[in-house]
Amino acid sequence: MTKHSSAPTPPVPASQWQSLDTRSREIFRRLVDSYLKDGEPVGSRSLSRILPSTLSPATIRNVMSDLEHLGLIYAPHVSAGRLPTQAGLRFFVDAFMEIGDLGDEERRSIETQIKASGNDTSLEHMLTEASQLLSGMSRGAGVVLAAKSEAALKHIEFIQLEPTKALTVLVSQNGDVENRIIDLPAGVTVSQLHEASNFLNAHIRGRTLAEARTEISRIKEETRAALDSLSQALVEKGLAVWAGAESDLPARLIVRGRANLLENITAQADMELLKNLFDDLETQDGLLQLLNLAEEGPGVRIFIGSENKLFSLSGSSLVVAPYRDAEARVVGALGVIGPTRLNYARIVPMVDYTAQLVSRMLR
Repeated sequence: MTKHSSAPTPPVPASQWQSLDTRSREIFRRLVDSYLKDGEPVGSRSLSRILPSTLSPATIRNVMSDLEHLGLIYAPHVSAGRLPTQAGLRFFVDAFMEIGDLGDEERRSIETQIKASGNDTSLEHMLTEASQLLSGMSRGAGVVLAAKSEAALKHIEFIQLEPTKALTVLVSQNGDVENRIIDLPAGVTVSQLHEASNFLNAHIRGRTLAEARTEISRIKEETRAALDSLSQALVEKGLAVWAGAESDLPARLIVRGRANLLENITAQADMELLKNLFDDLETQDGLLQLLNLAEEGPGVRIFIGSENKLFSLSGSSLVVAPYRDAEARVVGALGVIGPTRLNYARIVPMVDYTAQLVSRMLR
């Protein structure tokens, strides 16, 4: 990942970018194309070899000086070639980038994997596969944000691990399975674990977690009469364990391919920035921001570097699209995080098609 510094002069309004003449636009487009391909600064001599017209390096240098003044490119160090600024990349994406379509083979590959993972398995598995798929195809980090759903419950079970610990397994009717470790009251027996499981299963089936908690609270006297004090404590723990801080998060984040972002990083400072990025993403505020970013537009959105505060320090870019349920409500988002020199033209249709397929599987 190439480390970016800020432009030496503040970028000017987009209206002035539009006034660039044909020659300046072509030089800028070729410079950015070369950067997105190789990630290296581009000099005037290199550009003179790839430009279709016969422009001298001196003429190209003059144009590059104008582009630098406009805040579209900058020199990472003295006597180097030029790189696009984040503002320049945004201008390139908006003004020049042609979004292609996926090839038939890529479409079939995505469709095969998403459909296979969505058949007879949990939603969690399908979303994890989608994240892995996006990571593999983009060489970035594939991210999927799965909004917390209040699915109807099917089954709950307590499995004793040791005298003071038990695994609580909660199964929803849509096939999702969640496991949590709970502390057991002193002296709990295996038969009391079964008793608490049976009591809960008799009252939670078909209800959401919130409805189940309300129902157990409503029949509190019946609970006291039916169960001894230890089994009653287990019933309360079995529901309360999902009511803690973790389940209060608006969504869960699935990330695959984080190592891809480290492939071209050598500086410890850059590694710390990436680590902080993922730490921030996994907080409640970070998850809400990510979901809000996807909800704000109807299709794929591109965020480059500091355009969003989540990515301002790491210099990463995000390509993200929402996916929807049967009622066309946005229930999550998926996309790719990578360096600012992502192959946007290829990744945008990839993210878009994957989001469409996931939406289709949820209908």
